[in-house]
Amino acid sequence: MTMNDIKAVEVFAGTSWESGLVKSLLENAEIEVFVQDEIQGNLVPWYTSPGGTSSIRLVVSSENEEKAREVVNQYMTDIARR
Repeated sequence: MTMNDIKAVEVFAGTSWESGLVKSLLENAEIEVFVQDEIQGNLVPWYTSPGGTSSIRLVVSSENEEKAREVVNQYMTDIARR
């Protein structure tokens, strides 16, 4: 994979609380993660997206996409069980 092939990939979108938790899980898996729309999502979540959901997005390098999606999918599975 060349530098031109590497892209930013959104792997999660949610509330401030959810995004913070998933960000920690990704960092614990040694995946560098970037937060988009954090300030706007916290101040005016209804502006960022309809209904105020999915307002804060987590983005990783396409190099880490597969591993990041595994972490996010495990989180979603664990939440669904509760």
